[in-house]
Amino acid sequence: MKASVRRTTRPEVIGGLGGFAGLFALDTSRYRQPLLASSTDGVGTKLAIAQAMDVHDTIGIDLIGMVVDDLVVCGAEPLFVQDYIACGRLVPEKIAEIVAGVAEGCVRAGCALVG
Repeated sequence: MKASVRRTTRPEVIGGLGGFAGLFALDTSRYRQPLLASSTDGVGTKLAIAQAMDVHDTIGIDLIGMVVDDLVVCGAEPLFVQDYIACGRLVPEKIAEIVAGVAEGCVRAGCALVG
């Protein structure tokens, strides 16, 4: 999973995975009126389809797409995201697939996965 997440890094990311917080050094000189926008979402009913098909890497891509869409509609640049996976039974291989999809979504969106 760490290799997937490393693909998402940006120069502004400070530190690595495993800390208590994801750190991002924001260069406010790049913006006329610097504001931070935040969004959170879930994959909704697409999760049932992923489970039925036993394909889990695509739901992460979709999740990041939905979060990024919510940000850019406000005129915000997606800088970084944090993921949270809740499940009743941990299956490491499936979690790795989900994280790989989240990382791929971040790469496509140009944002870092910081935690």
